[in-house]
Amino acid sequence: MRIPIGRTVRLLAALAASPVIAGAQAPAPAAPAVSAPISAVGYHITIDSADAAQRQIRVAMTFSVASAAPVLLAIPAWTPGSYQLGYWAKNVSAFAATADGKPLSWDKADYQTWRIRPAGAGAISVSFEYRNDSLDNANSFARPDLALLNGANLFPYAVGRPFDFASTVELRVPSGWRVATGMAPAARGGYSASNYHDLVDMPILAGRFDFDSTKAGAGWLRFASYPLSEESASRRASTLSDLARIIGVESAVFGETPWRTYTVMQIADSAFGAIVGLEHQNSHVDVTSAFAIGQPVLTSVYAHEIFHAWNVKRLRPADMWPYEYPHEQPTSWLWVSEGITDYYADLALVRSGVSDSAAFFATTAGKISEIAALPSVGLDDASLSTWIQPTDGTADSYYSKGSLAGLMLDIMIRDGSDNARSLDDVMRTLYREAYKAGKGFTGDEWWKAVQSASGGKSFADFDARYVDGREPYPWASVLPLAAMQLVSDSIRVPVLGVTMGEVQGGGAHVVSVAPGSTAEVAGVQPGDQLMSVGEIPGDAPGLAEHLQARYGNESKMMIPIVVTRGGRQLSLVAPLDFTWRVERRIEPLPGASARALRIRAGILHGTTG
Repeated sequence: MRIPIGRTVRLLAALAASPVIAGAQAPAPAAPAVSAPISAVGYHITIDSADAAQRQIRVAMTFSVASAAPVLLAIPAWTPGSYQLGYWAKNVSAFAATADGKPLSWDKADYQTWRIRPAGAGAISVSFEYRNDSLDNANSFARPDLALLNGANLFPYAVGRPFDFASTVELRVPSGWRVATGMAPAARGGYSASNYHDLVDMPILAGRFDFDSTKAGAGWLRFASYPLSEESASRRASTLSDLARIIGVESAVFGETPWRTYTVMQIADSAFGAIVGLEHQNSHVDVTSAFAIGQPVLTSVYAHEIFHAWNVKRLRPADMWPYEYPHEQPTSWLWVSEGITDYYADLALVRSGVSDSAAFFATTAGKISEIAALPSVGLDDASLSTWIQPTDGTADSYYSKGSLAGLMLDIMIRDGSDNARSLDDVMRTLYREAYKAGKGFTGDEWWKAVQSASGGKSFADFDARYVDGREPYPWASVLPLAAMQLVSDSIRVPVLGVTMGEVQGGGAHVVSVAPGSTAEVAGVQPGDQLMSVGEIPGDAPGLAEHLQARYGNESKMMIPIVVTRGGRQLSLVAPLDFTWRVERRIEPLPGASARALRIRAGILHGTTG
């Protein structure tokens, strides 16, 4: 029964005021549930063609025990990098435990924990089926020619025991499937991990996909792209070249490449309407719309996730060191973990030459506009609130707003040190003094590193106003320090009034129609395939920009709209509606000082002095 909060407080107060019964003793607190120790841990994953067609993964875990004491096995409630509770145990069915081929007694200790009762010392095997119907880079998933295997979903651990146990993973998949993973090959076949943290941080992609590699700095870069032949050989080669350059730039920030191999695992799906990435220590998984292949935004996601190999997978807040898997781990520092990472993704593109300064300026201006359209929120608060995903639009605001805070800090550090140091120095210092020392960084350590890099300047006011506080960022005073300026214009833009989804074979289908919009007046309906708008193809990239270029100066313009509905082509017409939008641009500042020009060049090229 769920008791309202107010009633809970009143009940507790009443109990506290009750007279104590003579001779009675308060009950001792329950001892924390701790599993009996286990050893010789192995995991076994089996997927055959029938399993894959049913989105099913068969999992077994083998281990040894020294007594008949109960073993408590749990599956994590979340996976690091995805700051939401997934409760992966919900996808488990057909759980069984055996010893010497005989069934063992078991029950659930809680919703994500199984309690197994051994008959005595010896080897034990548990098995279960894992089924999930949604494609998600934080979850495990199977289809006829592919399986994505995330250890946090599939690999139980002994509750209350250290996570430093070694384990092996045996994988059985259909003939002809390739396997991509950051895990190390085991001596007797399969794969191995020296501890549980590594085990669940090295996903496995198995299936029919292209697999390419190249040398990147001190290690090897591997690119697994699904479906097979979705990307041409020349495009894959171009992607590898861009990624190698990006890795070189990002490695320079920290002074090392902390892996022998890094694997990008990309799953493209025309029915997937977004681009999402999830970082791991020597790999990352991207799930993307097939229509984003070859677009600059996808390269930006690559750069973001790769930078996480340093910032998050190694350098991270003390609140998240070490990782705890049964429950959430809130921190007010996700604006550094995610936002600063996003800033460095932008820097990596321009510093490597994958993009240019105009693209960097445009991306930054876009983030400023994005944050301006949201309710005011502090970076600390946004970082903490991600676990509950607020519905006011601020759920992931620590990405863009944190990225912009990174730009401001970089400018202010360079200005305070006469461009002798930068935010790079802050990241290097914390990487060395926190991660290399085997711990997470604290807030005091962050601001101490920032202050030291800037020549002793205090950032207490910055923290109070722009991190803990909700004040608008002072672009008018900060950007000129780096020979940049923010320019805002109000422009008149056409509004069609539809939300679109893409379909294979050309065209785009209408998901929803805004009331009173041009589309509704014309008679466009959800489900229609949009063939053209004003003679512009409905699936043309930048449709709104094309409409603006052609009709932006018109008024009360009747515009033809062609849709396909139920196999019939319909020609519709309606007056094109317009609205006003504030357009923000970052531009070079005319007449900037030599000092400011050096700072701008330092940001764009990764230099100091």
